[in-house]
Amino acid sequence: MARAIMIQGAGSNVGKSMLVAGIARACLRRGMSVAPFKPQNMSNNAAVTVDGGEIGRAQALQARAAGRAPHSDMNPVLLKPENETGAQIVLQGRAIGRSEAKAYGTRKAELLRAVLESFARLARSADLILVEGAGSPAEINLRAGDIANMGFAEAARVPVVLVGDIDRGGVIAQVVGTQAVLDPADAALIRAFAINKFRGDTALFADGLRAIEARTGWPSLGVVPWFPDAWRLPAEDALDIVERPGGEMIVAVPRLGRIANFDDLDPLSAEPGVSVRMIEPGRPLPGDARLVLIPGSKSTIADLAAFRANGWDIDLAAHVRRGGAVLGLCGGYQMLGRSVSDPGGVEGPACTVPGLGLLDVETVMHANKRVTEAHGRHVASGAEITGYEIHMGRTQGPDCARAWLEIGGVPEGAASADGLIRGSYVHGLLSSDEFRAAYLSDLGCASTTRFERGVDAALDALADHLEAHLDIDRLLSLAADIG
Repeated sequence: MARAIMIQGAGSNVGKSMLVAGIARACLRRGMSVAPFKPQNMSNNAAVTVDGGEIGRAQALQARAAGRAPHSDMNPVLLKPENETGAQIVLQGRAIGRSEAKAYGTRKAELLRAVLESFARLARSADLILVEGAGSPAEINLRAGDIANMGFAEAARVPVVLVGDIDRGGVIAQVVGTQAVLDPADAALIRAFAINKFRGDTALFADGLRAIEARTGWPSLGVVPWFPDAWRLPAEDALDIVERPGGEMIVAVPRLGRIANFDDLDPLSAEPGVSVRMIEPGRPLPGDARLVLIPGSKSTIADLAAFRANGWDIDLAAHVRRGGAVLGLCGGYQMLGRSVSDPGGVEGPACTVPGLGLLDVETVMHANKRVTEAHGRHVASGAEITGYEIHMGRTQGPDCARAWLEIGGVPEGAASADGLIRGSYVHGLLSSDEFRAAYLSDLGCASTTRFERGVDAALDALADHLEAHLDIDRLLSLAADIG
């Protein structure tokens, strides 16, 4: 019989995803069969699953930590924001439409049934299910119909560990205040707490732990210090993308409002010879960039309008005149063409808008989403490529005759005549070490990183970190039988 424990946060971004990944790797090394589960996630950073669906990228990382292939049951409800008030709903890996925030609440009972179905299926394949909450249970205005935190914990009868983020300050109030605002029945589901992201000597917070224990009655599972290699693991939220000092080759990345699958940047950030610069709205694209990388977007047409509003189209044209390289991935690829058409209103009102005109291609949006793993090669070097596609458009035009990738034996992507401007629908291709080395070499930069090996090393280091600072034995003893 499987057992389950749920990690919830006293606030957003307390490090729940990383803690679940680290605990999963620690349990795997203990010989346990473990699986991650997040009832509801909101993210445009998605991964393709073995069953042809999509889930949050964080759950794919947790699956990797657990030694499992990602499956759509690990994240049965994925909300992909398209604007300030609406999101696409992905249910058990498949897009089922979109919803405005106000209307979403009316669908939660239906969604909870699917969530519990996925949870039950997953439980049949593992000894332990590590469940991750979303946001915070202290958001009691969202408790009615909740499927992400206490609503799920109550329905599935899963005990909870509450995590506070001391790096933000006020962690005692975070944890104690959460108990204070919760309904007593919900508060009773919390069996322990932990403190995350401590900088310095954790012994200095001993009085703080005692104060929380005295006020809540919950035992402490420990104080987890700041994990310095966190940057090596994919971030779930675009706001968590940080610049790191690197080498002389500058890669400029405009921060799109609906940036998607931004973990495409991680392999470049890991290269010592590369400096990835996130360009905030209102800032110009730097004149010393060797490469401008336009990432994926959940709302290509809206982000293209914002790209122009920021003057980045002018900066990009100047970059190209200087002989700079441009790489567009997925939505970024679509923007590089002559036009983007949305006759069916997939992203909003039906329209056709001019693209950036750097590639001789045109994109037409379609309601049918392409979600698939991608395996192939880089035509010029022969380097193998492994990645995935998640997109709702089809791109065609003369520059597709210069396809620079071959996926499943089919030409993919487009390139300008001089090869400096390239586009592709394949996410994750920069994770392939041989291809990345060939691509960077063409730009005058040597690759010295084995990226995937580094991710696994970081997961092992995270597991070591948690074994040293978190009482994992006690946490596992709190898990409840399910099934």
